[in-house]
Amino acid sequence: MHMRARSSDVLVVGGGIIGLVTAWRSAQRGLRTALADPEPGGGAAQVAAGMLAAVTELHYGEQMLLGLNLASAARYPEFVAELEEASGQGTGFRACGTLVVALDSDDRAHLRELHALQERSGLESEWLSGRECRRLEPMLAPGVRGGLRVDGDHQVDPRRLASALVTACERAGVVFHRAWVRRLGVTGGRATGALLADGTELAAGQVVLAGGSLSGRLDGLPDSVVPPVRPVKGQVLRLTVPPAYAPFLSRTVRAVVRGCQVYLVPRADGELVVGATTEEMGWDTTVTAGGVYELLRDAHELVPGITELPLTETRAGLRPSSPDNAPLLGPTAMPGLHLATGHHRNGVLLTPVTGDVMAHVLTTGELPEVGRPFAPHRFGRSPLIASPEALAPQEQPA
Repeated sequence: MHMRARSSDVLVVGGGIIGLVTAWRSAQRGLRTALADPEPGGGAAQVAAGMLAAVTELHYGEQMLLGLNLASAARYPEFVAELEEASGQGTGFRACGTLVVALDSDDRAHLRELHALQERSGLESEWLSGRECRRLEPMLAPGVRGGLRVDGDHQVDPRRLASALVTACERAGVVFHRAWVRRLGVTGGRATGALLADGTELAAGQVVLAGGSLSGRLDGLPDSVVPPVRPVKGQVLRLTVPPAYAPFLSRTVRAVVRGCQVYLVPRADGELVVGATTEEMGWDTTVTAGGVYELLRDAHELVPGITELPLTETRAGLRPSSPDNAPLLGPTAMPGLHLATGHHRNGVLLTPVTGDVMAHVLTTGELPEVGRPFAPHRFGRSPLIASPEALAPQEQPA
């Protein structure tokens, strides 16, 4: 038997960081907002390293995304200050900067090309010799050949960020429905809510699909609006820096080792995050011996002393990736249905700007200028096919 719950102006499907910030900003705009997810704040936020790397994440062919990344990075200090005041919780935001280093001549040449691209794009980064890199971070391997110092790329702790967003949402009046979403509610060709696994029907004037890598698998989505989002697996390690080893690293350190990206993100509380693999493995989140070995091997080449640290956690998460590695933001071809998904490796970085963009859409019906290049219709008809089955618990957007 279906049970009809109180209707809302906005229903957000998915309670990861993107769903939470959308709900929070919507409630702040005066919209009656509900969010459906069995574990708000879970999902990818529990795995992500939290690098705010608008400059060092620049890739060839992604210059359009750069503008959105920079806009969000610029909003971060004010955003976290507002969020920490609203929630009474810290977010682990650190304006510590990033150092990207090269370990051999090939990597050095590649890094020089990246530096040139950054300069052409008007970004601030400073080329350092290997000796200058080691002067900044004495734990680096003696063989470091050079690097880029980027003082504007910072970090935040995604777990603390997610927790703060949950509390801020609760205090702003967001109604949480801690259950799986079984099906999108559609009436007369318009999105009108959702059916939960427990039989509860949620009615809403507008629906935001923020289900991460599983956004395209929600039952009830017509093929024409299925978002072209796929999961890209990433395995991540967490270690602890004992007081006797501190300070171990003062800033985020990144490198390419044998063609594989590796990063080390030091937290103020002594945690050290090492990541991340990039694997096209569907919705598999198994931590593998090979993944752990490769991360430790590459991190050891970068910072040899890492093998002395206690290994405290291994996790695997799923990045929601779109065909152009950029998010899908705003209205779809189905009236009443909006997307906030596909953020790939930049979900934490893009949290502030996504919240602002989605709140603007939900209150005015229009995408602000900063979000227009990322409208869902840029891909046309989705190449993905929605699953005809309801989401099983292990596949539910979170």
